[in-house]
Amino acid sequence: MMPDSTLSAHVGADFERRGYCIVEDFLQTDATAALADECSALHARNQLRPAAVGHGRERNVDARVRGDHTRWFDATDLTAAQSAYWTAMVALRDSLNRQLLLGMDELEAHYALYPPGTHYARHRDRFHDDDARVLSSVLYLNRAWHDADGGALRLHLDATSPDPYLDIYPRDGALVLFLSADFEHEVLPAARERLSIAGWFRCSR
Repeated sequence: MMPDSTLSAHVGADFERRGYCIVEDFLQTDATAALADECSALHARNQLRPAAVGHGRERNVDARVRGDHTRWFDATDLTAAQSAYWTAMVALRDSLNRQLLLGMDELEAHYALYPPGTHYARHRDRFHDDDARVLSSVLYLNRAWHDADGGALRLHLDATSPDPYLDIYPRDGALVLFLSADFEHEVLPAARERLSIAGWFRCSR
């Protein structure tokens, strides 16, 4: 886990250069484990719900597009495990605001559990009629994940890149951040359950 000043400098430099960043071991191992255990326990109690796609009146559940099950965090009623994540993310947001002048003032996040074989089709995180989302993030909660397990986040890169996309495997403790408006992305099917926290830094303007 990087010191806060080193972390924000690393993330800020990557954003200025390429618009995305990967941070290994974002939280302490025990904090990541507590989040993974909580997500699994919620799923076992049927407290994760099939995720919807779309926005506003067009919002609906369509497993052909998106197969994960989610539970949103309540910022006014965080569990101990969620508080560790929330505190670290807010500190990162504040540092990036100072460094990059992004004006982000809100955080939203949810658990996401993908059963084996499910996926999320290619999409952007910013809606056509709502530009509040500035940075997208994913924190992975998967112990002993191997490339052969699949489940990569496929980040589609711009035409100037030598490669059309980047596959990021969901290894425990890794945090991926990218500009919400700039990157189409998808989640590829996995051979085992895939756990994460999806989050967005937003501007409330």
